[in-house]
Amino acid sequence: MSTEASNITVPQKAPVMPMKTFGIDTRLVMPLLITLILLVGQVFYGILESYPQTLLAIGVAILFDAVLSKIDRGHFPFLASAYISGISVGILTRSPFLWTFALCAAITITSKYVLRIKGRHLWNPSNFGIAAMLLIAPSAYSTLSFQWGNNFAAMTVIWVLGCIIIYRLKRFHITFTYILSFIFFAGIRSLWTGDAFLAEVAPITGAMYQLFIFFMITDPATTVRHSRKAQIVVVFLIAAAEMVLRMMENVHAPYYALFIVGPIANLVDIYWLKKPE
Repeated sequence: MSTEASNITVPQKAPVMPMKTFGIDTRLVMPLLITLILLVGQVFYGILESYPQTLLAIGVAILFDAVLSKIDRGHFPFLASAYISGISVGILTRSPFLWTFALCAAITITSKYVLRIKGRHLWNPSNFGIAAMLLIAPSAYSTLSFQWGNNFAAMTVIWVLGCIIIYRLKRFHITFTYILSFIFFAGIRSLWTGDAFLAEVAPITGAMYQLFIFFMITDPATTVRHSRKAQIVVVFLIAAAEMVLRMMENVHAPYYALFIVGPIANLVDIYWLKKPE
């Protein structure tokens, strides 16, 4: 190699710096908002089983994410995602036992690394962990149901923070589609069962459904990528499956509906559909 050639400086790629909002790393915005929901819910409504159980779920989620990422990818991850998974387990899990919180968090994080095809998740990790626990430990495990009631102030907190998050994620169409679909299927359930229409609509005003429609079905990593229309169709099908399960008197219908429809939609998205250019 000549002297001139050896003195050529190869431009180095600039390191990718995290984006910031109001001086805060954008990756921390969602964890902060979800933590705020947790704090408001606990201070005013006592939604948690206990602080130790929630802290255990968070700790296990972070530990498993760190270890599995190091094994699978060779480096430690940014742990905001693990924190969100852990705190979601803490909010949504109902059990008097510590081990259920730890096991749900462990299953949730492990699913991120095991249940993947072509680098994509098939299930929403929190949804998979919760559904798995409902199946393997039904006598020891349940989920958030009436703990927040339908208190308007509590719902307002979720609505405001949820809208901020899905606005950032550009997922309003998913949440709106589910709400409209739920109301449509509530009408069908009302005609089928003879129950009052408003009684069939009422569940979606509860905290569990609010958390589901704002934070679980809108997860960018586990929604189909083909198009917005495809996302709308999938959400409609989730609501349809939820209606069938509710008519079978399944109290965990939304979790099971997403558990069933979500991976099928993602497999179709991965193998048969191509995102338009």
